[in-house]
Amino acid sequence: MTDSVSAGPAEVRVDVVVAGGGLAGLSTAMFLARRGIRVLVAEKHPGTSIHPRAAGQNPRTMELLRIGGIAEEVRRVSDIRGSQGVFTIKIAESVRGRVFDTFAESFEDLVAATAQCAPVPWALVAQDRLEPIMLAQARRFGATVRFGTEVVSFEQDGEGVTVRLRERAGGGGTVVRADYLVAADGDRSPIRERLAVPRHGYGTLAHVMGMIFEADLSGVLPPGASGLYYLRHPKFTGAFGVTDRPERHTFWAEYDPARGESPADFTPERWVELIRLGLDAPDLRPRLLEALPWEMAARIAHRWRQGRVFLVGDAAKVNPPTGGLGGNTAIGDGFDLAWKLAAVLHGEAGPGLLDSYERERRLVAELVVDESLYLYAHRLAPHMAGVVPAETGYAQVILGFRYRSDAVIIDDADPARAEDPARASGRPGFRAPHLWVERQGERCSTIDLFGRGWVVLCGPQGGGWAAA
Repeated sequence: MTDSVSAGPAEVRVDVVVAGGGLAGLSTAMFLARRGIRVLVAEKHPGTSIHPRAAGQNPRTMELLRIGGIAEEVRRVSDIRGSQGVFTIKIAESVRGRVFDTFAESFEDLVAATAQCAPVPWALVAQDRLEPIMLAQARRFGATVRFGTEVVSFEQDGEGVTVRLRERAGGGGTVVRADYLVAADGDRSPIRERLAVPRHGYGTLAHVMGMIFEADLSGVLPPGASGLYYLRHPKFTGAFGVTDRPERHTFWAEYDPARGESPADFTPERWVELIRLGLDAPDLRPRLLEALPWEMAARIAHRWRQGRVFLVGDAAKVNPPTGGLGGNTAIGDGFDLAWKLAAVLHGEAGPGLLDSYERERRLVAELVVDESLYLYAHRLAPHMAGVVPAETGYAQVILGFRYRSDAVIIDDADPARAEDPARASGRPGFRAPHLWVERQGERCSTIDLFGRGWVVLCGPQGGGWAAA
């Protein structure tokens, strides 16, 4: 990273700088600001994401958004999409062509199976609708968010981090002094590259071009259609998805650089051809909005912390989108790191607590990457079956994971990475079970007791624990 801002005395002093204003960065900022931490977010793009990707919030994510105070707003937005009908996932040759497999019932079963395990249900909100909600809440809590601003360099020492920012439009610069820097700057994270942190995993799975388009599909899709179609067409491999806006849709197709293919091949004429093939609509006139190249991959960073710099979201881990676990996990990263940073900054815990972030969230990342790879092989790449890890179970991954670190005293010899959340054990390291209880005369979930400060659960009599 090249320092293009002249050195000088720090102009701004905050507790934490967050590089990146996507799901990982905004969640980190929202949870930090909620705990009274002075946080500044620098996002290079001019605003929040315009791409309706990373759609769907599982119950664990909704629990966290409930702690952040925005779960009900997210559910209201989700109701728009939910009214379109049952969410269905299909593997098919085309939208109206031969169907290889469908997951409508299995998804409904998953929703039903997890309903008893969490105080809030699933939501189906795309990233372009969720990020503005998180942004507004972060600002309400006091976070500063600067769009069109990028981190051009950083230097850390024993007392903090000096971060130099540049405004992309005018070229103006700001020097910020902070206690910690959080890299939420995506899969190609310049901060991770600057730290020379390697990654491991299956690597690149596919090169993809995505397209957002608008079209009236009332004569193409069945009434009330809502879902995702993985397309194994004779002429391409890709996917089509509806969004919470009836006229707006997503489409992506793979390309292979080894065969000389590149993003340049995706001309407007090519896009129209692919969309017509995928939707079995030869006369459709889609309005193309924006194309976006991306890489489908599975990688985990070797280190999630280097000194006072931490990686969250795609900067730390990237997984294929099958299963919709990436955005959810990014929010989980932000929550976990935020409460630990806040505890240290407020003097409630020693800096050693921060070492638990990588050890605990890496375990979740491994579960997520393995589950996403299993689903990828099953839905899009049958040739990988038997090569990727075995299925753990979606409910186990999102609600049954177990943390292991020096901050958790494990008092059993069970080596399992996850458990069935419907039979939650409440053992150290596992997520606290959800139960409806009464607190000060009001009904609440045991989950609602967490996320705002230190909590001790004890029996009805309490004994010494209640006094403590």
